[in-house]
Amino acid sequence: MPPTETTNDGMLCLSRHDNCPWSEALKSADVNWTGLRYTCLKVLHLYCKVFEKEDVLDMVIRKTCKSCGCDRLKHSVYHEELGSVRDRLGLRESKINHHSYDSPPGLTAKQTELYWSSLAERAPTGLGGATGAAAWRAWRTRALASQLPKQDLSLAHCRHIDENHRKQYEDFVAARNEIALDIGVASQYHGASIECMGCNKPIRSGSITVQAPRIGEEAYFHPTCFSCAECDELLVELAYCALDGRLYCVRHYAERLKPRCHACDELIFSGEYTKAMNKDWHSGHFCCWQCDESLTGQRYVLRDEHPYCIKCYESVFANGCEECNKIIGIDSKDLSYKDKHWHEACFLCAKCRVSLVDKQFGSKLDKIYCGNCYDAQFASRCDGCGEVFRAGTKKMEYKTRQWHEKCFCCVVCKNPIGTRSFIPREQEIYCAGCYEDKFATRCVKCNKIITQGGVTYKNEPWHRECFTCTNCNTSLAGQRFTSRDEKPYCAECFGELFAKRCTSCTKPITGIGGTRFISFEDRHWHNDCFICAQCKTSLVGKGFITDGQDIICPECAKQKLM
Repeated sequence: MPPTETTNDGMLCLSRHDNCPWSEALKSADVNWTGLRYTCLKVLHLYCKVFEKEDVLDMVIRKTCKSCGCDRLKHSVYHEELGSVRDRLGLRESKINHHSYDSPPGLTAKQTELYWSSLAERAPTGLGGATGAAAWRAWRTRALASQLPKQDLSLAHCRHIDENHRKQYEDFVAARNEIALDIGVASQYHGASIECMGCNKPIRSGSITVQAPRIGEEAYFHPTCFSCAECDELLVELAYCALDGRLYCVRHYAERLKPRCHACDELIFSGEYTKAMNKDWHSGHFCCWQCDESLTGQRYVLRDEHPYCIKCYESVFANGCEECNKIIGIDSKDLSYKDKHWHEACFLCAKCRVSLVDKQFGSKLDKIYCGNCYDAQFASRCDGCGEVFRAGTKKMEYKTRQWHEKCFCCVVCKNPIGTRSFIPREQEIYCAGCYEDKFATRCVKCNKIITQGGVTYKNEPWHRECFTCTNCNTSLAGQRFTSRDEKPYCAECFGELFAKRCTSCTKPITGIGGTRFISFEDRHWHNDCFICAQCKTSLVGKGFITDGQDIICPECAKQKLM
């Protein structure tokens, strides 16, 4: 981008050429349209280098930037000094209330602070995230251009009102200025609460209010409610138009009464104009977005909310045919497959040239083939039935194998698997149910499938809940147990049912845990129970004498005999 230079009238020139066509255009006596000052900067840079004055004037007439399609108010803009709203409106009568954008007139410093704090919830964010006064000034710049378009204020700023309709325009402006246009009056309200005409909520004593005299002497608003009924934007510097008891910005007041051309942004006073795309246009301004040729009475195509003539649409957006390399126009049927396009008459088999419209076909190496030609040259075979896959036939694949949909079935139940889960085993496919029936591990007790947490006993699987004591059914998982006749028993049941009993304490001698015992003839004792019946001395590893059912040590036996 070349260095910029600001001309003495506050407008921007993007070239230092001595005879810059843009600078010359702005100096021209017959050029007074304010839109020239709001055009996209990258477009101006290009225009200054390559276009003549007439081309510049013709191409920047749009409300939108021709290069990128953005609303011109959304670009960084350069403009003349805006001055006050009063100056912009060109109104000098005393009944129009003068107002400065820095703060509402007639308020004290404390009241001014209260006024701006009441607008905090609707504070704008400026370019680059600016806040505070900088954001408000950036908002004012855009709001003035949007809410008070100069072409709505003075005939001097209009380019498309012919001689026959100038009187209508001037009458419209005069009537608006006389009965509708005014500037709100900000003041601090004192007295009993009154109702805000915007939100219908109370305005309390001590609050800052804005009065709209054109609506009525009792028309009071909160500062945040003093906004356009159409766009809900705060009214810049309190400039408003009153219509049917509601507030409007100058732009939307005019649009309630007159159509506005979507191309040049001027009001339409002619009785004949074009309605298209739910918008209004001067008859000569409804143009192709690409070439600017008038579309009034012509066929057009809507693309991305912009109208195009047939020729431009086809040159910019239409697809090229893979077969003949010609454009597929809007009057031709466009057949597509994998990002490729064909005329209906060009959609042919690459080998036998038969039409493939409404027929099955196959694709190979960026070419399309009818079913027979494709099968003959490229078709693979089903691992189930051995037949070829015809063009267009659905194919099921797993690893290196492939089946027709009807052939991809369970080897046991023969039901098609489709998209259900399956389990491969060796070269065969099983549905989940049949695989479980045939191969899943089953509990030897209940014969049901063990899905998790099984127990193995004597090389046989059990559910944990099924592995129980044969006598009391207590779970043996993680517990001490023993077996008898190939059946498991818990230690307690085994002792009660099968173990020898101690002659002394009569409790079972199980042997579990390494318990030692002593046997004599047909009697048995725990080691700890094998003691002298008289002195209670342990007789383990010692001599003893039987005394009826008792056993005694030799010493006690001697004493008993004496």
